[in-house]
Amino acid sequence: MKIQKLLSINKKFGSPAYIYDANKIEIQYKKLITAFSKINNLRIHYAVKALSNISILKFMKKLESWLDTVSIQEVELGLLAGFDSNKIIYTPNGVSIDEIEAVSKLGVQINIDNLSILEQFGRRNPNTPVCVRINPHVNAGGNSNISVGHIDSKFGISIHQIPLLLRIIKNTKMNINGIHMHTGSDILDIEVFLYASEILFENALKFKNLEFIDFGSGFKVAYKKGDIETDIEELGEKLTIRFNKFCKKYGKKIALAFEPGKFLVSEAGYFITSVNSVKQTTSTIFAQINSGFNHFIRPMFYNSYHEIINISNPKGKKRFYSVVGYICETDTFANNREIEEISEGDILVFKNAGAYCFAMANNYNSRPKPIEIFLYNNKALIIREKENLKDILNKQIELNF
Repeated sequence: MKIQKLLSINKKFGSPAYIYDANKIEIQYKKLITAFSKINNLRIHYAVKALSNISILKFMKKLESWLDTVSIQEVELGLLAGFDSNKIIYTPNGVSIDEIEAVSKLGVQINIDNLSILEQFGRRNPNTPVCVRINPHVNAGGNSNISVGHIDSKFGISIHQIPLLLRIIKNTKMNINGIHMHTGSDILDIEVFLYASEILFENALKFKNLEFIDFGSGFKVAYKKGDIETDIEELGEKLTIRFNKFCKKYGKKIALAFEPGKFLVSEAGYFITSVNSVKQTTSTIFAQINSGFNHFIRPMFYNSYHEIINISNPKGKKRFYSVVGYICETDTFANNREIEEISEGDILVFKNAGAYCFAMANNYNSRPKPIEIFLYNNKALIIREKENLKDILNKQIELNF
């Protein structure tokens, strides 16, 4: 997005503010479709948890995406956004059997990753098609917090438990119509992904009624110039060959599914902030902004890198700053980062702010959540109003003493 556009949006709506570029989301979606164009039945399930605003979901529906959900509330959001129930997959972790059965009644595809829950669900609902999530014991992902396919992960049914899984299926007479894996986010090495796929293909042959295989996602996007990202074209070419070979061996053509979140919306997002003050200490120059990890937690939670540009002084001489927030914690977005010279009142923009940013925002320090804006057909449209104190007090019950 061009700097002048960001400045005009800031002038109109103020900061802090999240902005999402519809055009970039569509580009990323079409890139996936093109990369796997030789797959007869391809399903792209947008991961709702990445960015769950209902207007974003409606835009995904316009692109003909399906949905990947992890809670009954995300399922309900998808239905409210107009998605058919049969185009929603529900992949929870650690939820109760009661929630799973409640979701099942809504008609969506159930995905279970726990043998105990699977057996309970199968005995009570033997006619309901179920997908099972397998843990291939492949360690992938950008860091330990986002690697979910290793042997100590809470996610998935271990490949070593396949014999027990098959026994449960036989005893309950349940219908397993899908098999799923997700090894982690920000996967750099395509060969790791392909290795995990071979494990999944090998085990998928043991299930006789499959309608689809879901490979999760984990496709890495670039966070800065020169950054490594997943080569989707190469992955598409190599995985397509393997998948079509599997279908031939399996004896029928089934669907191939992915559940991208970050890949679709991360680069489409920008977070606009304003500099409250510039504070110099004996060792550091701090740029203190009008936001905090209550709005943008990824740098603190995942140690993630987000490029920060000073759009008020884009050609200024670069100096080193630590960019920090207004929360009464060690609230740091960037340490000793080289940024165009910053003055009080300047507008700083964080890139790659579309995925797992607003979705993880909170009201810590009783701060309101920011506005969300969708840039669609070159028009900046409000898709969530900025909160105020009334919103923070909503649902609280005040006692008088």
